[in-house]
Amino acid sequence: MTVLRVDTISGIGSDGPVFDGDLKFNSQNFFVLPKGTTTDRNQTGGRGLFGGGYISSGLNTIEYVNIQSTGNGKDFGDLTDGRYKVASLASSTRGLFAGGWDGLPNFNIIDYVTIATTSNAVDFGDLTAEKRNSSGLSNSTRGIIAGGDTPTTTNIIDYVTIASLGDATTFGELITSGQSLSGGVSSPTRGVFGGGSPGITTLQYITIATTGNAQNFGDLTVSKQAGNACSSATRGIFGGAQDNTIDYITISSLGNAQDFGDMFVDRALYGATSNSIKGIFGGGRKTPTNYNTIDYITIASTGDAQDFGDLTQVKYYVDATSDSHGGLS
Repeated sequence: MTVLRVDTISGIGSDGPVFDGDLKFNSQNFFVLPKGTTTDRNQTGGRGLFGGGYISSGLNTIEYVNIQSTGNGKDFGDLTDGRYKVASLASSTRGLFAGGWDGLPNFNIIDYVTIATTSNAVDFGDLTAEKRNSSGLSNSTRGIIAGGDTPTTTNIIDYVTIASLGDATTFGELITSGQSLSGGVSSPTRGVFGGGSPGITTLQYITIATTGNAQNFGDLTVSKQAGNACSSATRGIFGGAQDNTIDYITISSLGNAQDFGDMFVDRALYGATSNSIKGIFGGGRKTPTNYNTIDYITIASTGDAQDFGDLTQVKYYVDATSDSHGGLS
């Protein structure tokens, strides 16, 4: 039997319990109490997931990295179907991969995984339509899937409640009449979509907790088609696409993007995510070369990306999410 003897427990509330007195662990199987909030611990570690992708056909592969430390990807499990051009999003516990393509028709399925546990994905529900090339973002409760191709380009925004299995519901519409291959970033309250096809520089935003149409935020420094994006709670990063330029915005303030630096490897069609401190970009393609490269940047600073490691395989049209991105801070 284990006995925990504490003189007093005080401060139970938003700060959690505070232990005072002589606290001892008289056992060979001791444990150490974690320090900091859950968000703090995620930001100093955090698991990033890369799902799907394409080589000669759609891949069902999911792999993971520890974002805090540099290193190569490792096998996590499989999607329910091999596909690419998916949209991904996550809470601190659950990761979702939505839609995609592996030849017509498009997929409308949404898969989910428990990020802390390596395993195969399980069915979550369906999108409002079969589509690919959508952009995903989220806060801790709600996931957003915007735009894409059905196969005609759509401006419809869907949303799901991440903790509850079920089909997506219509949220509103993007500003442009049709938009795909955008990047999405988020704070806990605001989502911002940037760039996309055909050759779009537009930045547009939504308030995640409400429903409604997107509104104008500003513009990227250059058009970014088939790039991807990541964020902290305050700063959004839009990586290169057909060029190697990285842009950044302050999510809470409307305005145009500014230059951040350059990608480590010039490419598009990669996955991007963060642990709110470090942003990573994995996989991608610049014709005729495909990549398994992972780059990283420090979000709070500016500067060129550096080498992080490699994915388990060369692939592009891959997407990424994590348990500690900017929307969860």
